[in-house]
Amino acid sequence: MTTSTSEPVTYAYAVARAHPDLPQSLTGLTGVAGAPVHLIAEGGKEHGDADIVLVVSPVPAADFREEGLRRHLEDLDWLEAVARAHHAIVEEVAARAPALPLRLATVYRDDSSARDMLRSAVRLFTERLDHLADQVEWGVKIYVEATVPPTPAAPESPSADISPGRAYLSARRRQRGDREAFHRAAQEAAERVGNVAGAYATDRAAHRPQQGALAGDAGENVFNDAFLVPRGRGEAFRSEAARAGQGLAGIRVEVTGPWAPYSFAMPVNDTDGPGGTDGGDDSVRGVGP
Repeated sequence: MTTSTSEPVTYAYAVARAHPDLPQSLTGLTGVAGAPVHLIAEGGKEHGDADIVLVVSPVPAADFREEGLRRHLEDLDWLEAVARAHHAIVEEVAARAPALPLRLATVYRDDSSARDMLRSAVRLFTERLDHLADQVEWGVKIYVEATVPPTPAAPESPSADISPGRAYLSARRRQRGDREAFHRAAQEAAERVGNVAGAYATDRAAHRPQQGALAGDAGENVFNDAFLVPRGRGEAFRSEAARAGQGLAGIRVEVTGPWAPYSFAMPVNDTDGPGGTDGGDDSVRGVGP
């Protein structure tokens, strides 16, 4: 059975521990595509009796089925709007109860299909919620700055006859030397971050450095890792990780968080999770990490 593009499909944001305050906190909230958010309980249980719940909302099938998603993936404005709405709901849920964020644009044919998924994966979700209890995610990025002035040239002998070509090559060599030095500094900063993580973090996820529009004008992103840190140690981690670039020229360290544990919601060997199969009748796999 397939879904008509005129009918809504079910967009899933997160799996969460059932909590008495959660239904009320979501009342009146709108998520992706301006749709109201509601809860689905495992096995058809009442929310008060369920161990875990799925946070969802209806969205237009024309935009979120496989063909529509492919069309929108090249529209950065559309993706940003979806990501912001997705993140806002996940953070609202995580503020009330332990939560596992699902991948961006995880969609099911309807609430019944979403409930079937929840029922089939209840053991996995319960184990992950236990593992991530009272822990949050912090992100650390290291940039090689694009605006660092080059090393000044050594003064030439007054009698030297420097052609424009030789001057250009000399400047290029200095530029290349500066770049190599900045990358060595970035590597040292990354090692310092690793030492901080060893003292505070319980898990680590390496992400690809951001490029192009995602990196913005901040320079060249050469390190982009996420760290799982107990909530009570988060500020100490943030403070020490932010100092990883001290005394190192040409780099910048950026620490973000705390976030719900997006990078750790599923085990490393099961990163696709139970989010369905591409092109299947019941669901469309989400996009993004």
